[in-house]
Amino acid sequence: MAERFPMGTGISRGFEKHYGIKISRFSQGLAQDPTTRRIWFGIATAHDFEIHDDITEERLYQNIFASHFGQLAIIFLWTSGNLFHVAWQGNFESWIQDPLHIRPIAHAIWDPHFGQPAVEAFTRGGATGPVNIAYSGLYQWWYTIGLRSNEDLYIGALFLLLLSAISLVGGWFHLQPKWKPSLSWFKNAESRLNHHLSGLFGVSSLAWTGHLVHVAIPGSRGEYVRWSNFLDIPPHPQGLGPLLTGQWNLYAQNPDSSSHLFSTSQGAGTAILTLLGGFHPQTQSLWLTDIAHHHLAIALIFLIAGHMYRTNFGIGHSIKDLLEAHIPPGGRLGRGHKGLYDTINNSVHFQLGLALASLGVITSLVAQHMYSLPAYAFIAQDFTTQAALYTHHQYIAGFIMTGAFAHGAIFFIRDYNPAQNEDNVLARMLDHKEAIISHLSWASLFLGFHTLGLYVHNDVMLAFGTPEKQILIEPIFAQWIQSAHGKTSYGFDVLLSSTSGPAFNAGRNIWLPGWLNAVNENRNSLFLTIGPEISWFIMLLL
Repeated sequence: MAERFPMGTGISRGFEKHYGIKISRFSQGLAQDPTTRRIWFGIATAHDFEIHDDITEERLYQNIFASHFGQLAIIFLWTSGNLFHVAWQGNFESWIQDPLHIRPIAHAIWDPHFGQPAVEAFTRGGATGPVNIAYSGLYQWWYTIGLRSNEDLYIGALFLLLLSAISLVGGWFHLQPKWKPSLSWFKNAESRLNHHLSGLFGVSSLAWTGHLVHVAIPGSRGEYVRWSNFLDIPPHPQGLGPLLTGQWNLYAQNPDSSSHLFSTSQGAGTAILTLLGGFHPQTQSLWLTDIAHHHLAIALIFLIAGHMYRTNFGIGHSIKDLLEAHIPPGGRLGRGHKGLYDTINNSVHFQLGLALASLGVITSLVAQHMYSLPAYAFIAQDFTTQAALYTHHQYIAGFIMTGAFAHGAIFFIRDYNPAQNEDNVLARMLDHKEAIISHLSWASLFLGFHTLGLYVHNDVMLAFGTPEKQILIEPIFAQWIQSAHGKTSYGFDVLLSSTSGPAFNAGRNIWLPGWLNAVNENRNSLFLTIGPEISWFIMLLL
């Protein structure tokens, strides 16, 4: 078909001649193709670096590293667009006046196909024309972290746009011959892990703690802190005194009261780092001072963890030695993790598979924790947003996990070396793959057929007017988990729901009262009461 439409080829040739750019230059075979296939195949394989002409292991790592900067640029540009469109077409300044009753606007709808009925149906949230309502939680997030005006949103958009440009320049910069990192630099796993643990997670968590303490917490108490008055408003009345004198407990004294109105000074305290537990009575979200304390603790842990692996300084552990020591006791389960260090360090597909698997699990946990431990003001009372965010993150987790399995499979096909991994965990997994796959298969088939059978039976009973004959399965395991976390309505009397147990007594005077009050009331999305009906509904949704 491509040969029938030579116009596209002419356009692409003209583009190449005018701009001096060779389309598909990474593949001489494609670059010399006379048809438009050269364009489409080029787009399809542009990032399949392993099949490019003259590719080497070092060049592969360099291209992947540079493409990370392009990925960051896209992310920053995308998030900048979110801020810009809400500032331009949204109603952020109106929404913060009444977050529970004004519907947040994502952006306007400019569609010439809209007739008057459609215009009227989509004109809402106080807008003058058709708009989309925001169910992303962005309004709640921005409000929580201290943004209060459209000007703040525009400044944030410009800042992210600048970061996007810097990322693009960074990607180009690291592709220049003088600044291309060497293969040994990429293979130095200990240094890379130290850098990511300490520099990425540690420093970024510490910086976020600083923002919460200096901007978000004062904002929740009615103080508007920006660069113009940043040095004039101390986050705590005693400033750095408690830090320098070792009296850190002073930062936790005088927290916000239960009558505190968010974004006002009414009922506000002066504490900046607390462990109150539970949730703000008005916003039904975690206390900001608890969140700041959490991020400070995370920062401290990761700053220390960033010194865990041995580098040029000779301190810390060798990852290879740690892995080699992981041998199952008794010797009946093979050689454990022997050979894994070199196997992982020499396979980008294994590394990507592990990273995607970790990120997939984390994303799924985020989906669950966003509604059970809501961190953003008033988001717990917006059930549509909560459901949308849960579904969104579980979908993302599924896609990411699929990528993990795909690249894990590519590793086994392309990079796996049997001699290097003799009788270790990878070899034993391959040796038992038939048993593993067949058991997973029959378990999935069993669950699928019986779930479908249950649905069909219950639907038939409803259709014949005998709903009492439905088979309703009580979700006792989920109820037990909620009871263990303090929900008392199920009568399990276990862990935090047992007033005489050690778990209850351990937290009685610290964080427990606020937590128990929050999980046992139904004004939020924390621990929704679950039974056969709601579990059935959730299963249908999933």
